Amino acid sequence: MDESSLFFAGAGNLAGVYHYAVKTAAVNKERKYSVSKREVYEQKTEELLEPIVSALGFELVDVEYVREGGTWYLRAYIDKPGGITVDDCEAVSRQFSDILDEKDYIPDSYVFEVSSPGLGRPLKKEKDFRRSLGEEVEIRTYRAIDRQKEFTGILKAYDENTVTIAYEDDTEQTFERADIALIRLALDF
Repeated sequence: MDESSLFFAGAGNLAGVYHYAVKTAAVNKERKYSVSKREVYEQKTEELLEPIVSALGFELVDVEYVREGGTWYLRAYIDKPGGITVDDCEAVSRQFSDILDEKDYIPDSYVFEVSSPGLGRPLKKEKDFRRSLGEEVEIRTYRAIDRQKEFTGILKAYDENTVTIAYEDDTEQTFERADIALIRLALDF
């Protein structure tokens, strides 16, 4: 089994999956700062999960709340030097499930999963970019630039609006972040 794609989806039934259903029907429809409910749930999960993950010696890489095939998933991606194991994912899942039940901040029914981010994880946060400076990255753009949408080079610089990579011939190219569909560490096989 490839550890780059391991995950543990809770514990509690034979399939090892937690299904959380909220019993209250009241949902606050008011939105502040144009933040979607998905973003609110992700931020709240990060806030509650970070102390648990840190106490176990792991890094909380990302949290996502997505709908796939009619089912909502709350996913936490964790990492540590040397990689994450199924036991690591299980430890985080077991500790966080009681908090999910107690806080009950997501009114939808969903599946909670804890996973390793995998080898091809995207760079999303400032710490991801900082850690990847000097590393080879792949960039995919929404629209073609000079008739191409995929670029590979060494991450040289970044800020909140741009990303700059250097090619083998020492030329550099700067991309607007709004034009980037995906940026991740390049995979060499």
